[in-house]
Amino acid sequence: MKKTIAVTAGIGLVLFSSAFNTPNLKMEAGNSDTIPKKKIVVYQVFTRLFGNKNTTNKPWGTIEENGVGKFNDFTDKALQEIKDLGVTHIWYTGVPHHALVNDYTKFGISNDDPEVVKGRAGSPYAVKDYYNVNPDLAVNPAKRLEEFEALIKRTHQNKLKLIIDIVPNHIARKYEGKTNPKGVRDFGADDDVTVEYKRDNNFYYIPNQAFQVPTSEDYKPLGGEKNPLIDGKFDENPAKWTGNGSRLAKPDMNDWYETVKINYGVKPDGSKDFPELPPGFDKKEYKEHFAFWKDKNVPSSWKKFRDIALYWIDKGVDGFRYDMAEMVPYEFWSYMNSAIKMKNPDAFLLAEVYNP
Repeated sequence: MKKTIAVTAGIGLVLFSSAFNTPNLKMEAGNSDTIPKKKIVVYQVFTRLFGNKNTTNKPWGTIEENGVGKFNDFTDKALQEIKDLGVTHIWYTGVPHHALVNDYTKFGISNDDPEVVKGRAGSPYAVKDYYNVNPDLAVNPAKRLEEFEALIKRTHQNKLKLIIDIVPNHIARKYEGKTNPKGVRDFGADDDVTVEYKRDNNFYYIPNQAFQVPTSEDYKPLGGEKNPLIDGKFDENPAKWTGNGSRLAKPDMNDWYETVKINYGVKPDGSKDFPELPPGFDKKEYKEHFAFWKDKNVPSSWKKFRDIALYWIDKGVDGFRYDMAEMVPYEFWSYMNSAIKMKNPDAFLLAEVYNP
């Protein structure tokens, strides 16, 4: 799947209205040097499909049967031809390590339960490990991060910039950071799971109820193929809220049951448990937003996603595409984006707003 999106960036940073009836908010660029002088053209590519010449297309097929694209398929020639289209940025979709059905245990990666993975390839928006990349996309899964770092370098050598996804509203039901930087704790590792809500919990909980796998007569994981993990059970006790906000221990098949919702300090009744921006901050530039948050005590999840973004900026990623941006509070975007812009004033930040 290849898609070209033209984006005209008139300001250095954009914040988006949240799902909690908050006003639209724009952050002004710090100075004219941060405003692009030409149109930005983003070329979206589903990374696992690019370069895959296998046309088998077997339903529920494995990567051995159907093939899969690799980071290495983005050769200098391919990148130059993309650039010749007038593209400025490539959006490599599906790069962060998300839940999938394939056995990488010999590389120290645990298997994901097919009952909480959609499809075999999995959803690229059910991220399992934000500090590493999808092993399906590497020639050598043990060197998957190095292969992506080489792609970052190759992209830049061909005078292109790149963005990857950050999905702030939810993560995979089974999050497991295998290569966390020193001092980084997994989402939920320090949560108080005895209560539905606590400001610095990363998740919302359903106390005293275990998660139940959703069921449907019309759907069988892996199309009915036998798998030792398909047993009608998934170990999650207490159950967590599902990514789309379902508060049921047994979500519906149409819910985003493969994900869990992130807690940004918004209480179950919708009220906010963090400082709000003063009036007039829609006219402030990013340095003033950064200064505002510098001495504020913010929820744990804010810090975790900020650190993830800065990790990838340090790796050479030029920006991010944010999934479901309106489903988290706009104050978080002020905190997150100003931190990114302080690290790289030219970072390109693009957001999906699913329900304006």
